[in-house]
Amino acid sequence: MNDLRMPALYIGHGAPPLLDDPLWSSQLASWAQDLPRPKAILIVSAHWESAPVMLSASGAPLVYDFGGFDPKYYRMTYETPDATALAQRIAAMMPSSEPVHQHASRGLDHGAWVPLKLMYPEADIPVLQMSLPTHDPVRLMALGERLRPLRDEGVLIVGSGFLTHGLPFLKEFRIDADAPGWSTDFDAWAGEALLRGDVDELTRYRTHAPGMPYAHPTVEHYTPLFVTLGAATDPEQPGLQVIDGFWMGLSKRSLQVA
Repeated sequence: MNDLRMPALYIGHGAPPLLDDPLWSSQLASWAQDLPRPKAILIVSAHWESAPVMLSASGAPLVYDFGGFDPKYYRMTYETPDATALAQRIAAMMPSSEPVHQHASRGLDHGAWVPLKLMYPEADIPVLQMSLPTHDPVRLMALGERLRPLRDEGVLIVGSGFLTHGLPFLKEFRIDADAPGWSTDFDAWAGEALLRGDVDELTRYRTHAPGMPYAHPTVEHYTPLFVTLGAATDPEQPGLQVIDGFWMGLSKRSLQVA
């Protein structure tokens, strides 16, 4: 890896109460401190599904896309420098068959600003959010591959989701709640596949992964992983599983690829 090249990450982004969890907060903060400092951040969150590909608007207010939490979370801000240059660079990278649309007013959603507020609390790095245009692993891998050159320009590429996300099947909503079997089984399967660099197995999650469909009744929190893998220099080279364990019974396993 050259001095400028950034890794690519897949992170579990939690919900706003993650900001008050001392363990996970410290894990994310320590991870960021161990990384080279990015010149900019491009993040693909589970919470913006839109095709064709869309990009967030620099300077737009945060998206408070959640409900039922302490009012303090709706007053939080994360004002980052202008990311227009990165948006223009990405638009130029994409083929004419897959145009990129610049959204006029959408800011960062909680899948972006919650973890980044912990990782880069000074908010002094330009941040751009890209929509998740499909759940097809092959197409998302191809998208990540197109974005890969950005890593040599100092851009940190982040897929933001949750390795298990069966919210309808949780019996209790406590940070320290025991993980149900469908969550631990899916987490173990994914962790072992990642350790082998077995991308083909990871793409077959609907039919091969234990715990389905409970682990992902909808799949938008899992599929950002394939953008990250596509952005890897070698998607089949095992990455570094930096964070593991569970939060509210959901897997917070997170990955760094070279």
